[in-house]
Amino acid sequence: MNSSRKVALVTGASRGIGAEIACRLAADGFAVAVNYAGNAAKADAVVAQIAAAGGEAIAVQADIGEEAAVDRLFQAVLERFGRLDAVVNNAGLMANSPIAAGDVAAFDRLVATNLRGTFLVLSRAARHVGEGGRIVAFSTSVIAKSLPSYGAYIATKAGVEGLVRVLANEMRGRSVTVNAVAPGPVATELFLTGKSDELVAQLAKAAPLERLGQPEDISGVVSFLLGPDGGWVNGQVLRANGGFA
Repeated sequence: MNSSRKVALVTGASRGIGAEIACRLAADGFAVAVNYAGNAAKADAVVAQIAAAGGEAIAVQADIGEEAAVDRLFQAVLERFGRLDAVVNNAGLMANSPIAAGDVAAFDRLVATNLRGTFLVLSRAARHVGEGGRIVAFSTSVIAKSLPSYGAYIATKAGVEGLVRVLANEMRGRSVTVNAVAPGPVATELFLTGKSDELVAQLAKAAPLERLGQPEDISGVVSFLLGPDGGWVNGQVLRANGGFA
């Protein structure tokens, strides 16, 4: 690889917003580690897309909710590229259920990936990103809406925002920024699954811009945070939602 090229790790990068982020960062000049949990074919397709455009990428499997897997993930990136300049923890799950239903199994799945997984990735990012590096986690703009059936999901993402603010303070002295991006409704498989056309249309009209976000809307925000113009943004949650708040 080009030893002067910066390196970014993007979790949950085999599809949707994560895949778009990986491709955007590659276009920005990063070598990219494309993390995936289970679909190797889709991750390989993202790597091939980046390579076809002249970029450099590898695919690395890891379930971010498993501590040993996260350690292997970071080790693989460092062994391949020899450095790590940015970590974007995009991987996450969504499941809706009223709090009164008491679906503990669904709650535990969300906590395992969205909160525990974020904690594990942020802790390893804090150890391994170099001087002047960037760390980005993912929250959600649904926090401000308190929509019925989103309780468990919102709880995990509120926890993510707390972790980001604390870690930004803990990174003092290394010129490393730590931020979160909180998308509104974005037209991805994760968002669209289980929703009627009527509900999707309703949510698309909810923001003043009267459309769903697209993955590239979010990847542009991440690109800003990882780029030279984002260096003075730290400990913040950027609500990229078209006014859905």
